This record gives sequence, structure tokens and C-alpha cells, in this order.
Amino acid sequence: MRTMLAFLMLSTVAVPAAAQSFVPPPPKVVGLSGPRFGITSLSPGVIEKLAERDIAVRPMISQFGWQFERQFTSRGSGLTAISEWVVLFGGLEQNVALPSLTWLVGLRSSQGAEFGIGPNITPAGTALALAAGVTFRVGAMNVPMNFAVVPSQSGVRVSILSGFTFRR
Repeated sequence: MRTMLAFLMLSTVAVPAAAQSFVPPPPKVVGLSGPRFGITSLSPGVIEKLAERDIAVRPMISQFGWQFERQFTSRGSGLTAISEWVVLFGGLEQNVALPSLTWLVGLRSSQGAEFGIGPNITPAGTALALAAGVTFRVGAMNVPMNFAVVPSQSGVRVSILSGFTFRR
């Protein structure tokens, strides 16, 4: 009886200890940085806010810049976590260089659908950016197509961006 009781007590202690010994493998980090280009539509309130800073632009501006992206891949779910810093200069065709900095965190599916959210800073002020899109794979190259909405107190900015990256 004592042997059976000792065995049961030891088994109860050993199970939680065995469960703690499993450590999942660390995520694989993939760099997907690359150039970005596109257009942004500015609402009248955003144009007025920029005019207060002596920046005159039309409602549609070009965007050129770079996206610094890290993708954190783990096995199993098919979802990957992403963190992106997007640096853009808008309005170059209007002889203006409007800087924009956005940090997005989000998720990407194994089929390439993605969404993210994060802070945005421009001369029009700060806001929260919401982005969604899809990344197409063409051999070793990735071609992202993204749509972003940035609502703020001054108005709304809507962007469509693309570019390319190579898996590293």
C-alpha cells in the first residue's frame, strides 16, 4: 500500500515537471524590406491642416519610400506576425516632400492576406493607421499590394501602395 501511495504521489509531481520541459522552437525571422510607391488621397481637412503649415498640395499625391519589415514565422497555424516601419515622401510631383512615418504590427496568412495597425506621424499630425492587403509571390520576389486608411482629427488619408521585396 505504501509503495502504491508513493508511486501515485511521485506520478502527480512528475507530470507537471515533464510538461514544463517542452520548449517550443523559436520563431524564424525573415527580412522583407523593400521599396514602396503609390498614391494617397487627402481629404479637404488634411489639405487645410497642411496649408496652416504653408504646405500647398492638391488632393492626390504620389508616395515613394521604403518599408522595413520583419516577419516572425512559426510552424503550425499558418499565420505569421509582422512588424513594419514605412517611411514615405509624398507630393514629390508637386515639388513638395511630405514625410510620413508609420509603424504597423499585424498578421499575414499563408496565402499572403495581411492586416496591421499602428501609429502614423506626418506634418498634418499624428493618427492611427489601418492597413490591409495581399502579398503575391513571383519566384523569389514578393509583390505587396496594400490599402491604408488613416483617420485623424483633420480628416482622412487613403493610400494604395505597392513595391517589391526578396526573401532573405
